[in-house]
Amino acid sequence: MSGRAVGEPARDPGPPAGESAPVVVGVGASRGVAVSEVVELIEAALAAAGCADRPVRALATVTAKSSEPGLIGAARRLGVPLRAFPATALAAVRVPDPSAAAAAAVGTPSVAEAAALLAAGPGAQLIAGKRKSVPRGGPARATCALAGPAVTDHGVLTAGREGAPAGSSPAADIVMTSPNPPRRGPDRRTAVIGDKAPERDPTGTKETQ
Repeated sequence: MSGRAVGEPARDPGPPAGESAPVVVGVGASRGVAVSEVVELIEAALAAAGCADRPVRALATVTAKSSEPGLIGAARRLGVPLRAFPATALAAVRVPDPSAAAAAAVGTPSVAEAAALLAAGPGAQLIAGKRKSVPRGGPARATCALAGPAVTDHGVLTAGREGAPAGSSPAADIVMTSPNPPRRGPDRRTAVIGDKAPERDPTGTKETQ
């Protein structure tokens, strides 16, 4: 007999026993960033956070960057969707490392951290804060942050923690990364849920926040 009250919605029990909790990777980028730079950054961030063996559920970014070939290519290479959120939605998420330069460039003081938290769902927590790429012979053109669900000792997801709001996430585009279903993450192949087509941003490393 369940201890859940009548009418109380069922709560997500978290990942099955023996499985690692998934990770969402928030990404920011300057125009023209290479796929390899984004992928190497994500792999380095996962390794540094001790999450190399945890499944990546999705990449997430701001709508204005969702058509960037380097981000789409990175999502395709990792076999996950690229989720995009409006700048206004990202700006409403509390983060530990906001950037005035990012706010001026794309309309939100955080892309990587806020996108990771929002895409990870209600109650999400940062696993690793914003990290910049370290390309050879040039400036950093990508940033990333890692987030995952907040889980109690009983395995249920919690809400209302710092970052993602307890309510439902705003509509986000699901950018199709491959003609085949993704190997990991939600099996969604169509794009769009109520946002206008992304626009290009001026060149500059401040976009990567």
